[in-house]
This record gives sequence, structure tokens and C-alpha cells, in this order.
Amino acid sequence: MTDVKNKEEKNTQKASEKGMIGEVKIADEVVAMIAGLAATEVSGVDSMAGNITNELVGKLGMKNLSKGVKVDVTEEHVSVDLSLNIKYGYNIPEVGEKVQEKVKSAIENMTGLVVLDVNIRIAGVNLAEEK
Repeated sequence: MTDVKNKEEKNTQKASEKGMIGEVKIADEVVAMIAGLAATEVSGVDSMAGNITNELVGKLGMKNLSKGVKVDVTEEHVSVDLSLNIKYGYNIPEVGEKVQEKVKSAIENMTGLVVLDVNIRIAGVNLAEEK
């Protein structure tokens, strides 16, 4: 029983301290989902490396959006690693920079945690033309 509690403690971060009514804890997976959703909203990003797109989020559920996302959360800092598939014809460095900015902003605004870095790995390029 203590192992479950310790595991839960390792996978959550406090968003507010005790004192008022209670405390708010954010699971690491929630931070990963925020990052995945923010990344797929950037023009030029085809999907996460796990082949999850915004259209599928409703059908598959939000948990699947964390595919292709690795977060390292310590105290009040976050490091994010993303694996993305890019649409053909887009400038990869420009798309990467936009993803970094969007992910950093989304995590900081929603959680109050400070994002140290957002590392991006381009896993593929989608050559299919949109219909």
C-alpha cells in the first residue's frame, strides 16, 4: 500500500500549497497531455509520433495525446521532449520554434510550473497531400 502512495507522489507536482482549503496536485501525465495538445495545434505539425491528431482526440481520449511526449517534472520545473511528424512543405526550424513557444506557454499558463526546455525530434514527414 505504501508503494502505491510513493508512486503517486513521484508522478504529481503541487500546484498550490496547503493553507487555504487544501492543495492541488498535477499528474505528470497531465503536463504531457497539455504539451501534446499544444504541439498538434501548430500549423505544419501533422501528428505526434504516435500518429495522434486533433481529430482523433475525441474518439481515442486525451490519454493517447501523451504519445510521443516525455516530461521530466521536478519541484517547479519542467523539461519536455516531443516526437513529431511534420507536414511536407513546411519549414522545420520555424515549425519547431512555434511548437516550442506554444508548448512552453501552454504548460506555464495552465500549471504555473516553469518550463526549462522543450526538445523536439522530427520523427517523420507526411508526404500525403490534403484533400
